[in-house]
This record gives sequence, C-alpha cells and structure tokens, in this order.
Amino acid sequence: MLHIVLVEPEIPGNTGNISRLCAATGCELHLVKPLGFSVDDRYLKRAGLDYWHLVKIHYHDNFAQVMELYKDHTFYFNTTKAVRSHADVRYQPGDMLVFGKETAGLPDAILDINRDNCIRIPMVDDARSLNLSNAVAIAAYEGLRQLQFPGLR
Repeated sequence: MLHIVLVEPEIPGNTGNISRLCAATGCELHLVKPLGFSVDDRYLKRAGLDYWHLVKIHYHDNFAQVMELYKDHTFYFNTTKAVRSHADVRYQPGDMLVFGKETAGLPDAILDINRDNCIRIPMVDDARSLNLSNAVAIAAYEGLRQLQFPGLR
C-alpha cells in the first residue's frame, strides 16, 4: 500500500479529511511534528468521522526520522515547484507520498536534495495551489489506480 506523509500540517480539518482518505484506502498516514493543532482537536476528529479505528497513523519528531525509518522506500515530494506530473510516476507498493504544510509547502532544504523525485499536480498558471486534502486525494488515487486498487472494491 501507499504511505501519506504530512510534514508539519497546520489545519486540523485537512488532516482529518486525509485521515478519512487513508481509512478508506488502506494508506498509512505519517504525521511529522510539529503539528499545528492538537490531535485531540474537535475539527480533526470531526473531519475523520468514525473512521479513526481504520487508520494506521505514525507520528514522527522530524522528517529525517521518516527518511531513516523508511530508507528502502521511494519518496515522492509533492510541490508546485516541480516539473514532472504526479501521473508520470510509476508507483510501487510502499511508496511514500510527501506533502508540506498548507501555508508554505515543503521546505526548500528537502526539495533541493530530492529534485529527481519532486512531482506536481497540473493546474492553470494563475492558481497558486490546491487544498492539501484535495492534493493528497488526487495523488493517492493516481498511485492506487496504477497499482490496480489493491484491497479496494
């Protein structure tokens, strides 16, 4: 299955929606601290509805920890600064789809050393970005489609 990595997410509703997506698809969710909210936040819980028992969530103190724990996995860094489309990647089980915080995206320090694995969701030139939970859904479902929706009906 795929892994969704949120680096320093700020908005509880987005993370709740992404949690629900992970519950419905079997993707594992990784939350990289610091989080911009408490995991007890009512908006987070509300957005995830009653799916929390279906989500496998990992908490990490920093992104370097994720890279070390999953060094045998392929990481794809979602950013509006990339040239390659998310649909041009050939996803494999266990791939890590990485997303940055809502207000700033992924830090340049992460992007600079991972340029070859940076991907973007195509959109018109005048659009700055998509909502984080929408972007995660688009990328995740493209990966799942390529993997022929394993375990999904």
